[in-house]
Amino acid sequence: MTTPPPAGPAHTARAHSFNAAAAQYAAYRPSYPPALFDAVEDAAGRSLTGARVVDVGAGTGISTSLLHARGAEVLAVEPGEGMAAEFRRGNPAIPLVRGNGNALPLADATTDFLTYAQSWHWTDTAHSVPEALRVLRPGGALALWWNTEALDIQWIAEAADRGARYFGLDPEVEQGKSGERIRRADPSGRLDFAYREVRWSRQVPLETHLANLASHSFFLVMDEPRRDAFLDAERDHLLKVFPDGVVEETYDVLLLVAKR
Repeated sequence: MTTPPPAGPAHTARAHSFNAAAAQYAAYRPSYPPALFDAVEDAAGRSLTGARVVDVGAGTGISTSLLHARGAEVLAVEPGEGMAAEFRRGNPAIPLVRGNGNALPLADATTDFLTYAQSWHWTDTAHSVPEALRVLRPGGALALWWNTEALDIQWIAEAADRGARYFGLDPEVEQGKSGERIRRADPSGRLDFAYREVRWSRQVPLETHLANLASHSFFLVMDEPRRDAFLDAERDHLLKVFPDGVVEETYDVLLLVAKR
């Protein structure tokens, strides 16, 4: 459930909802596999090691810390006060500035990679696309990615369907096929995206899985009784699938890379 509604009060509330739940986000959200960064390098035709990378919408630093460990020279950009504070607690050695993708606090042609992990959909592409082209060096690359649910796995498809019905959404539309994901990423058609998918999984306690769900903006803006009712029902469903209380979450990371 990553696609926000059209800009307006509900969109703004969802965008800001993470700040009050930053510690929960840092503790329970999934990470990304090494194969994702291999795919980024392959699609960009250059190494992350030693590259000047700006990670926008860095949140609590999940992707930023992995880029740093890959050997990149990383600068994080994050608009939210709560998320930025959590980032600094967990990543004191990585520089962070406040800002967003619609008006990047960066000079022209200074960046080798501009990355957005789970965050491009919060930007206004009428501004974020030209901003990306402005700050990237010639030969630089814009990389966007999202952890999405592997809907070909039965329990995940059933859980996604329950959530979609609860919120009045279509899970396949939410996640987007490759063509739809590219269209959403750049309605102007100015960027030529390469598309990749990387599958990975993690095993977590059921309560971690539920806390991960609850860290999504749909739940963060919901009144507590309604949220708790859904999570309690979901716990009952999943205990039938995972009676030992250990959930295997499987993700398809959807990756878009456009070279300047």
